[in-house]
Amino acid sequence: MRITDEWLRDEGLQLVLRLLTDGGHQAFLVGGCVRNALLSQPVADIDIASDAVPERVIELGRAAGLKVVPTGIDHGTVTVVVAGEPHEVTTFRRDVETFGRHATVAFAMRVEEDAARRDFTMNALYADAEGRIVDPLGGGIADLQARKVRFVGDADARIREDYLRILRFFRFHAWYGDAEAGMDVEALAACATNTAGLETLSRERIGHEMRRLLAAPDPAAAVAGMQATGVLMRILPGAEARALGPLVHLEPPYAPDWIRRLAALGGAEAEDRLRLSREEARRLSVLREGLAGSSGPAEIAYRHGAWAARDVVLLRGALLGAALPPAWESEVARGAAAEFPVCAADLMPDLSGAALGNRLREIEDRWIASGFGLSREQLLA
Repeated sequence: MRITDEWLRDEGLQLVLRLLTDGGHQAFLVGGCVRNALLSQPVADIDIASDAVPERVIELGRAAGLKVVPTGIDHGTVTVVVAGEPHEVTTFRRDVETFGRHATVAFAMRVEEDAARRDFTMNALYADAEGRIVDPLGGGIADLQARKVRFVGDADARIREDYLRILRFFRFHAWYGDAEAGMDVEALAACATNTAGLETLSRERIGHEMRRLLAAPDPAAAVAGMQATGVLMRILPGAEARALGPLVHLEPPYAPDWIRRLAALGGAEAEDRLRLSREEARRLSVLREGLAGSSGPAEIAYRHGAWAARDVVLLRGALLGAALPPAWESEVARGAAAEFPVCAADLMPDLSGAALGNRLREIEDRWIASGFGLSREQLLA
């Protein structure tokens, strides 16, 4: 098995790999780039692992006339810049002591040691400059082909090293797992046993993982697993996974949206617990208001925009298990295009201040109730 993607033939990448191997060292691509390439999915970050210690990488890079930046030298990472493009090289590592996100590490000389400290078997796959796959621990290729997200070694131990791995397990299942085959039983049991550890994580880290998880093409099975293990209740009390599957089914042709899906889950204090930005919190509030009220698609589109009306219609269909209203998309378009024909100047100088604002809202409500049909003259009469 090997990688044949175009990115592997990049001249700068090949130069860095050759720099290391010609210097007498091992050099492999590792992690997400290998995993995604084998799954025929887009590759974003390209990471290089080597038995060369950081000082040696710096020496080799500078000897070749390249710019070398010690970006994370304490953790074994050096960035080699070729033609303005950065290439991160990290020395093989093994954990000596772990405590949450932080770990005391020692450099290693064997790729097997480096693989043993990674989270999932599908992330412990390596590839050489020719794209040939190396599976140091065995089982990684089989797990990837089966779309099985499985922890490296003992699942409980991996989670205790960093409790965020609970959420990463469900996120990886949402993106790379086989929903029909189900989740790894040992991993689920370890997640359920360690839910209390989630309380030690910052809300920023939890929010970051949930954003990525809910943005997956179909996260319904993963979120259902979170609910079954008690993870969902820990991070978002009151949330319920039931409507997420129907929502995902109703969404096409519209793109997945993690805030829309968060609204389907419900739950208390999402703004704080997931550290939503002001704009994210505003959007979530608009959707909740739309779900709680009885306004039609046209009115919601007029007041908040077409996106809000569309999402509320989809959410109502998912939560109620009802068919979407006929011609709802044309209603959304009609409301989004509507322009209120009355302005404050039309009521002045007879009214001012609070009285002016109240009267303007009354007239606008009447105009909306008429289906945007009343003219300016009728509204002012």
